[in-house]
Amino acid sequence: MQTHKIERKDHLIFVLVTFMYWSSQYVYTPILSPYLEYKGASYMLIGVILSSYGVTQLLIRLPLGILSDYMKARKPFIVVGMATSLLSCLGLAATDHVGWALFSRAVAGISASTWVAFTVLYSSYFISSNVTKAMSTIHFITVTAQLIGMGVSGYLVSKWGWLAPFWIGAAVAIIGFILSLLIREPHQSPSRKPIQPKDLTGVMKEPILLKASFLSIIAHSILFITMYGFTPLQAVKIGAGKEDISLLVLSFMLPHAIATIMAGRYFAAKFGLWPTLTVGFLGSAIFTVVIPFADTMFALCLTQVGNGFAQGVGFPLFLGMAIQSIDREKRATAMGFYQAIYSLGIFSGPFVAGWLNSGGGLEHGFFFAGLSGLLAAGLSIYWSRTEKGAPMTSVSVNRK
Repeated sequence: MQTHKIERKDHLIFVLVTFMYWSSQYVYTPILSPYLEYKGASYMLIGVILSSYGVTQLLIRLPLGILSDYMKARKPFIVVGMATSLLSCLGLAATDHVGWALFSRAVAGISASTWVAFTVLYSSYFISSNVTKAMSTIHFITVTAQLIGMGVSGYLVSKWGWLAPFWIGAAVAIIGFILSLLIREPHQSPSRKPIQPKDLTGVMKEPILLKASFLSIIAHSILFITMYGFTPLQAVKIGAGKEDISLLVLSFMLPHAIATIMAGRYFAAKFGLWPTLTVGFLGSAIFTVVIPFADTMFALCLTQVGNGFAQGVGFPLFLGMAIQSIDREKRATAMGFYQAIYSLGIFSGPFVAGWLNSGGGLEHGFFFAGLSGLLAAGLSIYWSRTEKGAPMTSVSVNRK
């Protein structure tokens, strides 16, 4: 229960911090793999560096969620998230050694691990029945920040060199860190007790949470193999310039942003949760498999329009699924579990793709991602049939 009313300015500050948080991390993402290749890294090493972002998240996201619930506090973790985002950008900007890139990308994973506190704190600004709306809103902010950050990445490199996006990311992170100190956190009812160790098993056994987590592993694996991983290298392979990377990013991120808004508010409500997820995964599988066959920038951008929209459908639905049946005082633990589990996809996707690519070229990683999408679509169809007749056909939260 909130003891103080959340005002419009509180929403605005939170939105701005969220925007700075993600844009500082993603302003360099599209150029990271081409930059590492430019520095002489092999496909295998590129995969290791990209996957280190997921390793740290896999290790610390759940402990952070548990600690946040135990402390009944979210804001300190948000402040730490902005500080580590700043540190990671400075690490990439201050040196061009590949070893520091590995360290800095791992630190970026620490920053991303604090996202659990962002999502749970923002959900506390809303009544329980509006949690899905809150998640759609915050995911739209996330995608918008990523769109703008990634959209200017190639332009920054073409104007001021490879290190420019890292320095810009550091500047944005400083602003976000200062604003994070102004975030308002609603006080929880004193009658609520911190989560106990015995409660953890029950949270982690929640069926819908487990399903959301497993599907999200696959979705994040596909995402970090494609646009956040090796798709920019495919563009370079067919002769794209640095500024062309920005066009590639826009082709993916604009439809992606639109899909995140439409997913919960329209598609899931009209067609149902599982059919929406099934179509999304089928679309991402198809548009990923055809990436290696795109031999012009126009063709490659067309694949990204479809892929961006298809991949954008699932993420806000997973967020709502993860906490929809969890008591409010346990939601950071549930979200920490969900985010720690999907971090396995952030790690394993680019790692396996890097290994496959090193032996047979970029197309092998894309084929692996496509098969993963087909697997997720099959699981969505199966779970849809097993839950037929159940009351939940879209993501909603009614528990107080």
